[in-house]
Amino acid sequence: MRRMWMSFLSVSMLLMLIACGNNSGTSKAEPAEGSGTGETKASTDKPIELNYAFFAPASTFPAKQMEKWKEELEKRTNGKVSVKLFFGGTLLTDKNMYDGVKSGVADIGSSVTTYEPGKFPLLTIAEAPTVFQNSKVASQVIYNLIKEFPPDTFKDVKLITAFASEPSFIQMKEPVASLKDLRGKQVRIPGGLAPVLTELGASPVGMSQSEAVEALQTGVVEGYVSSREVLMDLKFAEMVKYVTDYPLTVSIHAAVMNMDTWNSLPPDVQKVIDELGPEMSAWTGDYLDNHVKESMDWSVKEQGLEVVTLSPEEKAVWDSKMHPLQDKTIADLKAKGLPAEQFKKRLDELKAEYSK
Repeated sequence: MRRMWMSFLSVSMLLMLIACGNNSGTSKAEPAEGSGTGETKASTDKPIELNYAFFAPASTFPAKQMEKWKEELEKRTNGKVSVKLFFGGTLLTDKNMYDGVKSGVADIGSSVTTYEPGKFPLLTIAEAPTVFQNSKVASQVIYNLIKEFPPDTFKDVKLITAFASEPSFIQMKEPVASLKDLRGKQVRIPGGLAPVLTELGASPVGMSQSEAVEALQTGVVEGYVSSREVLMDLKFAEMVKYVTDYPLTVSIHAAVMNMDTWNSLPPDVQKVIDELGPEMSAWTGDYLDNHVKESMDWSVKEQGLEVVTLSPEEKAVWDSKMHPLQDKTIADLKAKGLPAEQFKKRLDELKAEYSK
């Protein structure tokens, strides 16, 4: 009996020593000084989780922007923030993106302003034909304009970043080398930009890019107006074989955050997000301009795409129809009491600055 009692005491003392040894070291949440990890207790807490929604597939350039933004935010906050991306309309679609973010369905959402006609009146000045020649300049100008002339639609959300496509081009199943070739043709374009095609004599069909695939396949439309990266990213070059080399409008993309989500973030996280706004605008424009070159090379070499060039005489006719559209837009908006002339003046100043 005495031997059993002594064995029990020995085991108990051993367990106490092990417990004391475990408590005397440095915990994983608080690395020892000089460990070189740079990790703090805060960085091992559960990260702040943000949901970011977009309506188009992950292969598209706005989705690439989302991935880059997520990567930079998580890196610059040392893992304090974790972003989950929802592509392809799995959380919100193009028809309810901004309202969905405002109501809290997603923390962040990115959409195209022209998909919601009437909600962004001043931005229609920047969307007018022949204003911009590339995405990088357009993106930086647009970001600044939205910051300086915030749309009423965004008064209850936080702008995260904004950017623009390159100019859009008419992309068709059959070649369009003149207004005669375009007359009466059913062509997809975002609803807010329909007057551009009407002026050129086509029959505009307002729909989102995601709807254009089926519309092309079923013959509802004979082509579409879009920037040219979709030829490769969405494999549209398998269906259309001609691009008319005449730059038209840009599509404006804006990413916004739910205001309650924004107000709940720590100041250091808010600071990083604010810093990323103009950076991501420039990054996205640069990415797209380079990607368009890749898309066109692939489409020509692998899919037999042809670029249709307008004759000088025909281009002059198109110019005579397109150039007055912006002036008319400015006059119409001014008549509604909006600062259209100030907006256009600032657009020209920023365009000159970023084009240097």
